[in-house]
Amino acid sequence: MPARRKARKRALDVLYEADLRDKPPVEVLAGYVQRIEQPRPEHLGYAVGLVEGVAEHLNRIDELIASYAEGWTLERMPVVDRNLARIAVYELLYVDEIDDAVAISEAVELARQMSTDDSPRFLNGVLGRIAEYATR
Repeated sequence: MPARRKARKRALDVLYEADLRDKPPVEVLAGYVQRIEQPRPEHLGYAVGLVEGVAEHLNRIDELIASYAEGWTLERMPVVDRNLARIAVYELLYVDEIDDAVAISEAVELARQMSTDDSPRFLNGVLGRIAEYATR
């Protein structure tokens, strides 16, 4: 698994736990990082950056997802999908070195591995619309 995909998976783990436990993502992240044995993986820095970035911009990210997820509320989305979308939208809007297509395809691939059969198509559509918005 490529390093950035591992980082996205770790970020998803933290955001998923924070979402389920209704805790701030940065608080869950601190405990998560403490539990990782030394030497820490090289991709951990990117995972930490993703969680911190999503947490910092969560209101804006959720607003965009809610606006572009036609017929779906954030609360109705599977927890995995909601947090994969958050990571991808953060990358689309705030991480210049990641191409939009890569952010979207990585979210879709993780959804294929970890969520429902409909999730990859759903995320691809929502994230594609947000990417179009972001490039305007």
